[in-house]
Amino acid sequence: MKILKDILYKVAIESVIGSTDVAVNKIDFDSRKIVLNDVFIAIRGTISDGHNFISKAIELGATTIICDTLPISKVDSITYVKVKDTNSALAFMAANYFDNPSDKLKLVGITGTNGKTTIASLLYQMFSSAGFEVGLLSTVKILVGKNEYKATHTTPDSITINHYLSEMVANGITHCFMEVSSHGIHQKRTEGLHFVGGVFTNLSHDHLDYHPTFAEYRDVKKLFFDSLPKTAFALTNIDDKNGTVMLQNTIAVKRTYALKSYADYKAQILENQLSGLLLKVNEYEVWVKLIGTFNAYNVLAIYGTAIELGIEKVEALRLLSELESVAGRFQYIVSSTNITAIVDYAHTPDALENVLKTINDIRTKNEQLLTVVGCGGNRDTAKRPIMARIATSLSDKAILTSDNPRNEDPEAIIQEMETGVEPHNYKKMLTITDRKQAIKAACQMAQPNDIILIAGKGHETYQEIKGERSHFDDMEIVTEFLNQLTK
Repeated sequence: MKILKDILYKVAIESVIGSTDVAVNKIDFDSRKIVLNDVFIAIRGTISDGHNFISKAIELGATTIICDTLPISKVDSITYVKVKDTNSALAFMAANYFDNPSDKLKLVGITGTNGKTTIASLLYQMFSSAGFEVGLLSTVKILVGKNEYKATHTTPDSITINHYLSEMVANGITHCFMEVSSHGIHQKRTEGLHFVGGVFTNLSHDHLDYHPTFAEYRDVKKLFFDSLPKTAFALTNIDDKNGTVMLQNTIAVKRTYALKSYADYKAQILENQLSGLLLKVNEYEVWVKLIGTFNAYNVLAIYGTAIELGIEKVEALRLLSELESVAGRFQYIVSSTNITAIVDYAHTPDALENVLKTINDIRTKNEQLLTVVGCGGNRDTAKRPIMARIATSLSDKAILTSDNPRNEDPEAIIQEMETGVEPHNYKKMLTITDRKQAIKAACQMAQPNDIILIAGKGHETYQEIKGERSHFDDMEIVTEFLNQLTK
């Protein structure tokens, strides 16, 4: 049990009705999970408003209500706390409830459009190899040391974040690497957390279904760096035109990385092969098993973070050379007939272009590049024609198919994609609505030495159609079809 006034520390309170010197069981923003002596926090979400469920929460046993608008009808035995912003209140209360676990470990946040999962996951891998006890909060999974939990959001809600950080502290974790999404920042999920560092990867077209403009998307990302303490480091990709924007108002120690510009952490690509990259990082050469220019940026972000966290340069380079690629991020297999199949999470125009350009840089041009790509339903529709234009421009053949259509008609999504295909590329385009059949068709079309890229879902092991999820793993499916071709 906690005392209410203690978990209200740092919350912007406007008024209180009742006593804050009362014991409470737990805090929650889901009225369905409320039990006796709980605190219910009324959050205004994108789908529903928690203020409409205050009465339900009280019926289930809530003794304290946190809201930004007081209900007209009040219950005498209930404590009502009116706050300026319930999302912010939730973040600070969650941190206080779990005894501010982020103060007790080194928490680094990674934000940007592309590269967050790769950087966070490889930092976890690197610091684990270096002998540290490490935690991970990512799109792919949550790791408390070696214990793995399922991830449902890029940046979980504040209660979930602090719950897992608390678990980490209890298990002796010293470092945690966390993906920080624009949704998470905008919804105040990272408030109340103490970060020792922040990393900016890049910014391109994404989430414009949630953010009304690209400028707002950029400025929300910037808020994360604005909030870093002066004891933290802010490491930014200076080759991205938004990199300097992230540093404008931060009081954190400013650090930069780049391939093209002068920076604290600078790299030159000496070799770029399907087996890896030979880089010159500042004054040292290092071979890494990651592929492509976009991964050279990721390597620099990882290296810079390691140095800022106190790892010696030579040791950091040694650890970089041992890193293995992340599931669903340029993950590839080569069949017995020498067909290369690459599965990548590329689900934004910039990411897809980066992956296709990387493949085109490596290939000999004596083979075909076949791309299977779709766009998710109930998400940013503006990127659909752009994705199709990139796929058909940079591939020899492009099969437009389903991704996670969710509640939309997959054929309608594909039709929207088709509008972006330039007339001279029509002959390079096929449309196959069923994703499994699209992958099968690519395998059947491929000849020895050809390359198949399956883009959009990466690490995901499901497909969501009409609100229902069923098992679907791109790597499993392409492996199965390529094996059939050899029999």
